[in-house]
Amino acid sequence: MAADFGNRFTEADLRVLRIAKSRLENPGLAARLADLVGKPIDQGLKALPPGWNERAVGIARKALLKALALAIRTLGPDESGRSRDRLHKILVTGSGVAGGAVGLASLALELPVSTTIMLRSIADIARSEGHDLSRPEIRLSCLEVFALGGKSDLDDSVEQGYWVVRTALAKSMSEAAAYISKRGIAEKTAPPIIRFISAIASRFGAVIADQTAAKAVPILGALAGGAINLAFMQHFQQMARGHFVIKRLELKYGTEKVQQAYQEVETF
Repeated sequence: MAADFGNRFTEADLRVLRIAKSRLENPGLAARLADLVGKPIDQGLKALPPGWNERAVGIARKALLKALALAIRTLGPDESGRSRDRLHKILVTGSGVAGGAVGLASLALELPVSTTIMLRSIADIARSEGHDLSRPEIRLSCLEVFALGGKSDLDDSVEQGYWVVRTALAKSMSEAAAYISKRGIAEKTAPPIIRFISAIASRFGAVIADQTAAKAVPILGALAGGAINLAFMQHFQQMARGHFVIKRLELKYGTEKVQQAYQEVETF
């Protein structure tokens, strides 16, 4: 019988909640990249130019702004009800191979491309979970995924839980959604949108720094760039699947009940 938690979850919903929590509470991307290159990411970070973390946040902000509308606009109609995870993995791997062949100097050009592909995949996953991409809050929730698994300089601890990140972003996300509802997404430099993007970028930039550090560890050049981008995509697809399952359950049970159950269920 399904555990109650005061929420009356069905057996099926309790199971998908456990799976979602297992995805969202997975080891950080830095650990995955370190396993991939066979060396601690700290070694790669030492090879990066001074002030690279600040630059990464700036690059992340620009990449997210460029990706915001383009990724969703290029999805097109889909009647299958399934997300095309494999297609997006192939696309982002190709982007990484091209960037890896050029090296670190290509990041400012390659990152907007790979970010758009990843955001497109995140939106595809959101749609497959039954969410309406025409709603501003759902589009912004797609961007919210980039804050999961990252760390801001303002955070007190290395690992930030799923609900902690969502709470931190709630106000800026609400303001951005309200603005987009009234004026559309064309004015990407509007203060409410910039505040929300900046909040995401502060965490996403830290993940980019880890990604770049992994690429700075000498391994296999272009092939390494593709493999690292693939790990990057797998991470955010996993975050997106967990995130939009939670959002779907919230529509059914309410945020407070889902959060309570999330805190209490055991992962697989």
